[in-house]
Amino acid sequence: MSPRCSLVVNGKPVRVATGDTPLDAALPRTIAAGRDGLIQDSLLETRQQDALPRLRNTSRARPRLGDGAATRTGPAPSPLAVLRTVKRAGTLLSVTPLSGAVMEMVVTVSRSLDVAPGQAVEVGFAGLPARPYCPTQRIDGNTELNELVFHVRRDIGALGPALGEAVQPGHVVRIKGPAGGTPYRPGPGRLILVSAETGFAPIWAIARAARHVEIAREMVVVAGAADADDLYMRPALDWLRGTGVPQITLAASRDRRGQSDVRHGPVTAHLPTLRGSDTVHVAGPPDIVRAVERLCDSVGAVCAALPFLPSRSRARSLVTPGDTGAQFGL
Repeated sequence: MSPRCSLVVNGKPVRVATGDTPLDAALPRTIAAGRDGLIQDSLLETRQQDALPRLRNTSRARPRLGDGAATRTGPAPSPLAVLRTVKRAGTLLSVTPLSGAVMEMVVTVSRSLDVAPGQAVEVGFAGLPARPYCPTQRIDGNTELNELVFHVRRDIGALGPALGEAVQPGHVVRIKGPAGGTPYRPGPGRLILVSAETGFAPIWAIARAARHVEIAREMVVVAGAADADDLYMRPALDWLRGTGVPQITLAASRDRRGQSDVRHGPVTAHLPTLRGSDTVHVAGPPDIVRAVERLCDSVGAVCAALPFLPSRSRARSLVTPGDTGAQFGL
């Protein structure tokens, strides 16, 4: 049993375990990697609202993402990212194809990790450099406690081609976080969620959290890919429709099979008319993100941007932005 001592905070005794900081002991616990990726304590949620500055348009201060995660925070960092960054040991549990290009990677960790929807963690496999990835939910929404889920492209970086080959279930994983990103916060106005390619990972985490935290808030979701065959997010979108989100659009520039539920063109061609009262989260390739930022700037809407950058080198892919993980990942 860990030694414990008492600390008085605002006149109330607080129990502190060895290794905890006084601030750790005073704050309620959160579980962002838990079953719903939600902040579990309403008191902490209220404190976050009071403590965080209002989000501004992020065109001058946005995190750079690569194949999987972010390297620096946007204009409204989560207090969890500021208060403590922790390490966890993990094990690769499963690798499941979601499409011809995208895989769902599930990691179990020794203890839950405090990461808000929209934030990233640093992921390191034995023999590979660490890089940031955005945790998300399983594509059907059934994520278990102590699971971290990531969307990884097969054809980008060193990790994608290795998954299921050199990197198999049972492989040891090192997790550290939070490691950047633009966290979701409840607020007024419409919540506009825009993603392209595996930028859907943080957007899915934000969408699911928002449907639990503020069910009455209007939500609009636009998800896309260059190729319609890579629109792997349909089960997640079905879950959102089942919770009362009717405004969902799928878009692709190439649709060889003429799928009836897919609109032609990039996601930017299918955004709703933006309002100054909107909050927009956008994740995906830099050109898509920049275009959405410009649209937000034109009407004064809040924009939280997560550009996912392609790896500069396949051999060093885990230390640059990319897969929904380390500079964030495609």
